[in-house]
Amino acid sequence: MKFRFLVALLAVLATAVLPTALPTPALAQAQAQQEGPDYAEWNKVASRAEKVLAEGKASTAAFDTLRGELVDWRTRFLDAQNINSARVKTLRDQISALGDPPAEGETEPQEIAKRRAELTKQLNEAQAPSLKAVEAYSRADGLIREIDQIIRERQADQLLQLGPSPVNPVNWAAGLTAIRGTLVEVGNELSSNWENPNARATMQSALPVTLLFLALAGLLTVRGRRWMEMLSVFLAQRGRGRGRTLFSGIASLGQIVVPTLGVVLLAGALKSSAMLGLRTERVAQILPILGFTIFTAGWLGGRVFAQLGVSRAILTLPPERRAEGRFNSWIIGLILALAMLAQEVTKVENYPAEAVAVLSFPILLLAGLMLSRMGQLLLAHSRADGAESPEERPYRNRVAAFFGRAAIGAGLIGPLLGAVGYAEAGDFFVYPSILTLALVGFLLLLQRFVTDIYAILMGRDVEDPENGGDLIPVLIGMMLVLLSMPVLALIWGARIADLTELWARFTAGYSIGGTRISPTSFLTFVVVFALGYALTRLVQGMLRSTVLPKTKIDPGGQTALISGVGYVGIFLAGVVSVTTAGIDLSSLAIVAGALSVGIGFGLQTIVQNFVSGIILLIERPVSQGDWIEVGGVMGIVKDISVRSTRIQTFDRTDVIVPNADLIAGQVTNWTRQNLTGRVILKVGVAYGSDTRKVEKILMEIGESHPLVMVNPAPLVVFQGFGADALEFELRVILRDINYGLSVRTELNHEIARRFAEEGIEIPFAQRDIWLRNPETLRERPAPQSPGPFLPRQSAEPQPEPLADLGGDADADGGDGPR
Repeated sequence: MKFRFLVALLAVLATAVLPTALPTPALAQAQAQQEGPDYAEWNKVASRAEKVLAEGKASTAAFDTLRGELVDWRTRFLDAQNINSARVKTLRDQISALGDPPAEGETEPQEIAKRRAELTKQLNEAQAPSLKAVEAYSRADGLIREIDQIIRERQADQLLQLGPSPVNPVNWAAGLTAIRGTLVEVGNELSSNWENPNARATMQSALPVTLLFLALAGLLTVRGRRWMEMLSVFLAQRGRGRGRTLFSGIASLGQIVVPTLGVVLLAGALKSSAMLGLRTERVAQILPILGFTIFTAGWLGGRVFAQLGVSRAILTLPPERRAEGRFNSWIIGLILALAMLAQEVTKVENYPAEAVAVLSFPILLLAGLMLSRMGQLLLAHSRADGAESPEERPYRNRVAAFFGRAAIGAGLIGPLLGAVGYAEAGDFFVYPSILTLALVGFLLLLQRFVTDIYAILMGRDVEDPENGGDLIPVLIGMMLVLLSMPVLALIWGARIADLTELWARFTAGYSIGGTRISPTSFLTFVVVFALGYALTRLVQGMLRSTVLPKTKIDPGGQTALISGVGYVGIFLAGVVSVTTAGIDLSSLAIVAGALSVGIGFGLQTIVQNFVSGIILLIERPVSQGDWIEVGGVMGIVKDISVRSTRIQTFDRTDVIVPNADLIAGQVTNWTRQNLTGRVILKVGVAYGSDTRKVEKILMEIGESHPLVMVNPAPLVVFQGFGADALEFELRVILRDINYGLSVRTELNHEIARRFAEEGIEIPFAQRDIWLRNPETLRERPAPQSPGPFLPRQSAEPQPEPLADLGGDADADGGDGPR
């Protein structure tokens, strides 16, 4: 019972190969459409199933057989639901073309009413086979559910069944008697075969082959694994190239294949001797499975707890703990092999419950002990990072700590339950936990293998610690974890029927809003959308590199056109893919309408920015490369998307501006229509300067710069009389406003030089301070002697604050003398 997952796993692999010989779904559907299910035969099968379920006395194996027959019928009914589907759709379109039926109390023309009745009758007749198939499908599906419920209830009852306690000395005698009886029977079989002349003659004739098989078996089993291990170490330490670690891991698989082949030869040698009886023959048959289990456990432990220099570390442990992990792995492999051998022997010999409990408990106790030790190693790995609290540890280490504590708990609970008498519950805690740890270790190795292959393809060294940070290996690892879920379900007691049931329901699809979505529909949607998306990108690339550069459209317009083609192409790809997949979204219109209200309020800003982005791409008031100023931000437009615009300021920082601000706000575009722009320089000269001379100098400076346009010519404006200077302005129009700052700087330098040569003074602001009652500055109070509560005054005179001058201070005027 506890190792039925091995048989289930082989069955899953077989189902992956056998479908090539079975009818394809399209062929089955075509046959169903032509012939249809035999409903008379189905009624017999369904009645028999209902009778068996009502009695509830059939064995689990009988229920499984009946279930398989019902699953076959259910598949036929699912295919039969599409009978006349094209005809039904045509008739519905015809009825819809006639318009809505008249309301109560109203009539319609006799010809239309007659035609509507004829089409309705034809529609009912065409729908009858599919509706009958739907009803039969529901009946078969209900029977299957009832069988699954009965089997699950039996599994739960068996798991909680209390049996004889193996620690009770009363039961020891039964166990020892059963084991002794088995050994006696094996001896009698061997003795009987030896005394048989025909068997002895057969053995003598096959003796050379038997000896050859024994020699090869001993060589491959004893030395083969060691040879493969030496080869793996040699490739890891002395190999060349980036893939030496990868090739070493592949070569290490020989540690399983070679010794297992030796065990197969050993089983062949035993069978060829003609000395085996019924019991030993059965042991010889499962001998390769036992050997494979032992060598796989040893190999897995050798890779997960690899020696330093042989393989990269998966677990962070010191060398002595790694050696302990490898040793524990070999012991666990031996324990699993013993457990499978004991299960086979008890099944063949039909031991009583007391003997089974006594024989299985020591193996369960050892398995629980080794499971706990493995859990301790995982805890040691999780604490190797030196973090003070569990929250500070990496997520991977926290997961390892969880598995470690779960392994320790299962290793303790399982033997305790087994000692009480709950043998099935004890086995359920220990053996699936061991196999789960093995599966996790195998997934870690497989993830490492994928990462190494990706590193080699990318031209990097597989031992580079940065390889694990790439996205593609991580995604592949997640996919591997998902693919391992069925194996994990089998380990923890799931049946093949449970997995096939999930797969059948997945392939049948799910009904959403009256529309059935199946994997075929989803795959069709993905393929068509991918093709449409690729075609859109191809058209965009053609426009960007071939068509648009040969036109007179500016770069901003080209970008807008390419973006618009992309949005339209993706929208059309989505519509076409949904239509091709046969997904009817009309039934979801009401739900979508209701959700649109909430989305409109919740995403109002995003929708506003989206619409503003579309307006920007169509009207193009702002284009890529423009120099704009919006909301106090000035810079060059680098990118316009449907939600926001990216502006690069002159200090090389990127500012993301929502598109709504560009549409609703005030925007200054310095370079939209042309590159010309005006620069104004304000200049002040001292009172008494010759204003005409100043005007002439400024005009000459403006006209002499190469970027200043002649038409319109520069302009000098005498603005007025300022508080400190005569104010002038030099206004010039530049050919390229992008050089405005540099032109402003050059013109200011030239103004400063020419004014200095001509002796024209550029004043700066001055202020005169008038003091009222200045005589108070000469009157100083006599110094006070320090008292017990007064601070001691400094001997040097201190300046008095302005508030203590005894008068008012005025700027630019006053009543007192200057």
